[in-house]
Amino acid sequence: MGFNIGLSGLRAATSDLNVTGNNIANAGTVGFKQSRAEFADVYSASVLGSGSNSQGSGVLLADVSQLFNQGNINNTQNGLDLAINGNGFFQTSNNGEVSYTRAGYFGTDRDGFMVNNFGYKLQGYSVDANNNLQNGVISDLQIQTASQAPLPTSNLDQTFNLNSTNLVPTTVPFNPADPTSYNSSTSTNIYDSQGNSHVFTQYFLKTGPNNWQMNVLIDGRNPDDPTLTTPSSVPLQFTTAGQLDVPALIASAPTGFTVGADGTIDLTTWVPAAPDTSIPPVWSGNGANASATGVNIDLRQSTQFASTFAVNRVSQDGYTTGQLAGLEIDDTGVIFARYTNGQSNIQGQVVLASFANVQGLTPVGKTAWVQSFQSGEPVVGTPRSGTLGALQSGALEDSNVELSDQLVNLIVAQRNYQANAKTIETESAVTQTIINLR
Repeated sequence: MGFNIGLSGLRAATSDLNVTGNNIANAGTVGFKQSRAEFADVYSASVLGSGSNSQGSGVLLADVSQLFNQGNINNTQNGLDLAINGNGFFQTSNNGEVSYTRAGYFGTDRDGFMVNNFGYKLQGYSVDANNNLQNGVISDLQIQTASQAPLPTSNLDQTFNLNSTNLVPTTVPFNPADPTSYNSSTSTNIYDSQGNSHVFTQYFLKTGPNNWQMNVLIDGRNPDDPTLTTPSSVPLQFTTAGQLDVPALIASAPTGFTVGADGTIDLTTWVPAAPDTSIPPVWSGNGANASATGVNIDLRQSTQFASTFAVNRVSQDGYTTGQLAGLEIDDTGVIFARYTNGQSNIQGQVVLASFANVQGLTPVGKTAWVQSFQSGEPVVGTPRSGTLGALQSGALEDSNVELSDQLVNLIVAQRNYQANAKTIETESAVTQTIINLR
């Protein structure tokens, strides 16, 4: 019996050494969770059970459990590296085989899918054709690396202040090259259907108390007829309080524009144009179109106060074509793509999975686990929702192995092995003594 007890002790100490050695070997493995050997004593028992004074029969390895406490988070130079600060696992797919990991080594493959260093695809919520997140539909996350198509300008919102102390210009007629023929001007870029940029310039001429005229040229040409340099114009009237008189604007008769019932100005006949190489150049249509709905111009918040001319706000919704310039992932897992045209859109959202019993997960190597009966079903959600942790982009979670603790455990396991070997040696000496009896 003593041999068996000592042998069980040797086996237990060997298991302890193996577990400790594995922890030490993976002290630098990203996302690794240290294991702990758990032992139980053994007592022999008859059919009717064991007595109260029964002797022990040794030790057995009851379980090798993993400790899922948080590891340190270190910043990296890769924006697609991801670390989980808190509860949860990344969900990855290898041709449909789902596994879970805390190792956030991610990049893109040749098809734009986000993959880890083993080629497993990261999963999350994808987007539809309009870049709207499809919440509830989990699929492989794919980054669209193609150029972003241009969008023609359809809305131009602008707020400005015209100086009420300005005098009516004495230089007539209006000449965009002569600043004395108008009071102030401003320009902004608008875009056609091919992403070509065009300069939309407004010239403001005071025509009387509280009355102004806004002349508009696009690329220095008439918006409707690029062969002309005469502007399209809109009369602007202000109230005694300095606010734009919207009812008067609706009742006005602009040239080249129409005014809607809401007081916004519509430019529906603009012909995008470009010059040829002749001298002087001849302007004609460039083959692109304006927005199908025209350009809707909103000036309703503009004012006329006794202060210098200033454009307080201007925005337009068009843009040229853009190349993918970079990706950003926020702490909720939303993936933003940035383009060279200054635009951005959502490419998807990373999801995390949690389990009722993480100790029940089955380790399968490559710093990954799979679901088991003991772990329960995964609960999938977005980072920072419920009990799930937050994502940190450009960072990785270190192994949670504490080397000093493991080195002490190594010494203890070694001593246990030596002591159990001594037990077998002693039992052997006792047996030899009996054999030598005459």
